[in-house]
Amino acid sequence: PEKVGGAGKLLRGVVLGRGGGAISAMLLPFRLGLGGPIGSGHQFFPWIHIRDLVGILTHALEANHVQGVLNGVAPASTTTNAAFAQALGAALGRPAFLPVPSIAVQAIYGRERAIMLLEGQKVIPRRTLAAGYQYSFPELGAALKEVVA
Repeated sequence: PEKVGGAGKLLRGVVLGRGGGAISAMLLPFRLGLGGPIGSGHQFFPWIHIRDLVGILTHALEANHVQGVLNGVAPASTTTNAAFAQALGAALGRPAFLPVPSIAVQAIYGRERAIMLLEGQKVIPRRTLAAGYQYSFPELGAALKEVVA
């Protein structure tokens, strides 16, 4: 977790933004029509647009009432890896049906990082919403279209 303000912390999902981060590693296979879900695809895939991550940090620093842990994830918290792959393929106008086998994920990312990708975690930004933050990109499709445009 990254520290925010005096007493706050921010826990974040996969950050979507242009020119770097997790999305840059995903784009080439998807652009080639070779993208798809990781492993079973049923695992949750928490994500957030970079503008919203910065917005949450700014909101937490400026609002005196914000204390404790904030989840830096989009409110579309039930996104699965398969749904993410489909949305990324749609944003690029490409198919997204070729799954990446679990063993390949472990070989590429190592066992520890592979667990995060293959098991996922359902994260809900209850405190972030309760703190009054208004998302610019609450929906995955719009976030991905902006990132890959």
